Amino acid sequence: MPTWSLRRRPGRTLGLLLLLILSFLVLRRLNWSTLLPLWLQPRRLGLRTKGPNFMLEDSTVQIFGGSIHYFRVPKEYWRDRLLKMKACGLNTLTTYVPWNLHEPERGKFDFSGNLDLEAFIQLAAKIGLWVILRPGPYICSEIDLGGLPSWLLQDPNMKLRTTYHGFTKAVDLYFDHLMSRVVPLQYKHGGPIIAVQVENEYGSYGKDHAYMPYIKKALEDRGIIEMLLTSDNKDGLQKGVVNGVLATINLQSQQELKALSSVLLSIQGIQPKMVMEYWTGWFDSWGGPHNILDSSEVLQTVSAIIKAGSSINLYMFHGGTNFGFINGAMHFNDYKADVTSYDYDAVLTEAGDYTAKYTKLRDLFGTFSGIPPPPPPELTLKMTYEPMRPSFYISLWDVLLYLDDPIESEIPINMENLPVNNGNGQAFGYVLYETTIFSSGILSGHVCDRGQVFLNRIFIGFLDYKTTKITIPLTQGYTTLRILVENRGRVNYGNNIDAQRKGLIGNLYLDNIPLKKFRIYSLDMTKRFFDRLDMDKWNFVPKEPTYPAFFLGALSVGIYPSDTFLKLEGWTKGVVFVNDHNLGRYWNIGPQKTLYLPGVWLDKGLNKVIIFEETMAGSVVQSTETPYLGRNQYVN
Repeated sequence: MPTWSLRRRPGRTLGLLLLLILSFLVLRRLNWSTLLPLWLQPRRLGLRTKGPNFMLEDSTVQIFGGSIHYFRVPKEYWRDRLLKMKACGLNTLTTYVPWNLHEPERGKFDFSGNLDLEAFIQLAAKIGLWVILRPGPYICSEIDLGGLPSWLLQDPNMKLRTTYHGFTKAVDLYFDHLMSRVVPLQYKHGGPIIAVQVENEYGSYGKDHAYMPYIKKALEDRGIIEMLLTSDNKDGLQKGVVNGVLATINLQSQQELKALSSVLLSIQGIQPKMVMEYWTGWFDSWGGPHNILDSSEVLQTVSAIIKAGSSINLYMFHGGTNFGFINGAMHFNDYKADVTSYDYDAVLTEAGDYTAKYTKLRDLFGTFSGIPPPPPPELTLKMTYEPMRPSFYISLWDVLLYLDDPIESEIPINMENLPVNNGNGQAFGYVLYETTIFSSGILSGHVCDRGQVFLNRIFIGFLDYKTTKITIPLTQGYTTLRILVENRGRVNYGNNIDAQRKGLIGNLYLDNIPLKKFRIYSLDMTKRFFDRLDMDKWNFVPKEPTYPAFFLGALSVGIYPSDTFLKLEGWTKGVVFVNDHNLGRYWNIGPQKTLYLPGVWLDKGLNKVIIFEETMAGSVVQSTETPYLGRNQYVN
């Protein structure tokens, strides 16, 4: 075998040295950032600013983002929605984190199932999306109390979104837990999170100048090392700025873009511009119109934002659903609760279907990026099932027999302060108040949000924000006065979030004399609530049911369970539960007329359907492949 020797092969050795030197010089001149995908490059610098540009390591980047809230989409559909986002030409996912859902009781955290934030972020990374996280603690998001837990309101002196000790103590404990999950998912640690938002639209609230610096420090102290952002609309941009944090803007029109861009320039000089929320549509309120935004207008505005050199986030890319009782509300002049659907007239429909907005924006983003997006996934199947006729029934008054003993109290107790749920009060649902009266008169009180008034089992009227008094007719002897109060959703935006306690607030008066000795039932309508109602508790549906009442039926599904929309024509107002999933509220005042039922929540064969109806039931529940508001594929 030959033996290599430097002495014997001086020419070969010199040639190898020259080749090594030449290769080194060539490699030094190569820009490796143009040869490697971003997620394979060294992660030293993260997202940063350089003049008017965002830089990720040594590459200039323009953020094309879209919002999807994991808590509004069944976990089984996360991959489908994220693939559709990637196929639209977007490169970044943004999502809020709802404190109220993750910490339903003090110190008791839930990041399982549909609330598995880490799984959602990791899935986005696998699909090739960066993530901008918006952890609050306040998130607005048209969710109950802006995502703040209702148990905070047990403190009569609570000052939400301030440095009030009772609030910051709770935030600190929550952030301790949340950030331990989030920190490893940051870009510099190998994860997809490139930026984190500090609170949300605080400039339009702005009650405490020390609050935003406190939130910034709370994030940094717990290991957040990526770029920090704020996000404000036109009402709060100038007041929402924090030192060392990049300000971004929220808007819907080109006129706002020009005005707010000028304000940004005056506030923070030459920095990258970003529209953190470009509103692709809007949310709906019960009793109001269905809000839509024409796809051509969306295309023109998004194009103008990108041409102006700004990064953009589509709020919403896919809205999803306010399952359960999580919807928020607005209360400026009038109280207006948000509907169950969070369709938002977004780029994808509530059920994840494509729209004209999707088609147009996909072409637009592909043009600007110069990279053809991947092909869009196929649509999820939809199905119309045979009408379901409820067979069984039980009135609310009979249900009371199977619940825990009522809470005895000399005076009314608001929902949040009820001694239930391990001392954390009741967050959602209904509360029933009972007391005994001996005479007629004028009944008055502060009811939040809507109270049905009964004498024994006879309905006599409503108390709410507009109707604060009702006449009690002449009675004989002892009469049970009952008020069934619904929490229709706590305000999620505005200066009155401290005043969002629900139920009977303060005393209830009869002819200006406060009533006493109440029996109070917590009707949260959770799985534990319904587990008490075994089949032997139900009766066949009578010709004339006593309301409010629960109705039980079975929806028959074939071998391929598919998405559908339940249509409740003839029903008045209530809530629908399918296989223990709370689909949300329905109300015949509209604009929403159907409830989205994901196919992944259905089983082959018979599926249990329970309907709580407040006033008057229909005879059947129908289903349809399209929602009543009819955002079919490519219609707008």
